[in-house]
Amino acid sequence: MNENEKQTYFTSYNNHTHLLGRIGLTIGLVMLLAAPFAMGAVLGEMPDFAAFAQGFAQIAIVYIPSCIVEFLIYAPMLGAGASYLAFITGNLINLKIPCAVNARDIAKAEAGTPENEIISTLSVATSSLVTIVVIALGVLMLVPLQPVLSNPILQPAFNNVVPALFGALAYKYFRKGIKIVAFPLLAMTALCVFVPSAISSVGFLIVPSGAIAIGIAWILFKKNKI
Repeated sequence: MNENEKQTYFTSYNNHTHLLGRIGLTIGLVMLLAAPFAMGAVLGEMPDFAAFAQGFAQIAIVYIPSCIVEFLIYAPMLGAGASYLAFITGNLINLKIPCAVNARDIAKAEAGTPENEIISTLSVATSSLVTIVVIALGVLMLVPLQPVLSNPILQPAFNNVVPALFGALAYKYFRKGIKIVAFPLLAMTALCVFVPSAISSVGFLIVPSGAIAIGIAWILFKKNKI
């Protein structure tokens, strides 16, 4: 198969991916919104829509900008197929992104290539299936394991799973460009230490820290230091 045939096949693959992805996202969105209202209609307990709109607006102010930022960052990293799967199944930061990045590194695929598209889709799909199995087992074992899960000695471990996971993944990237990451990392760490409420706004902090890193990289590049 020559390069033109590969590109034609990949274009066809992407078109089908977008079609199925949009259909799946639409169905998922309709089901997510319809289920609570359907239960309310059946039980005769519909919410106060004025209060609902007010509560939604307060949450949307925080989460909509964060969701836009995450989409702009993660979609180019994952590709079309993996993005549809990841955004409809959730757990991007603590499951899907680390899984896709690790699979891409193992396969030595570059972001934005057809190879990365396929590998990311397979890794996110596998992660989603494993998550479903683990959740199902967790539901079945919830009662027997309750004494272990509620043990106060284990709570610090549960609270630090995501930082530990991302710390291990980030280290191999950080060590390749210490001059670039040092200041943004120290600045964001200091901000979260002195302003603990900023920890809940990670989606927003990605933008300034990324901008700082890009600025430092540009300065070092102009000075022929990298």
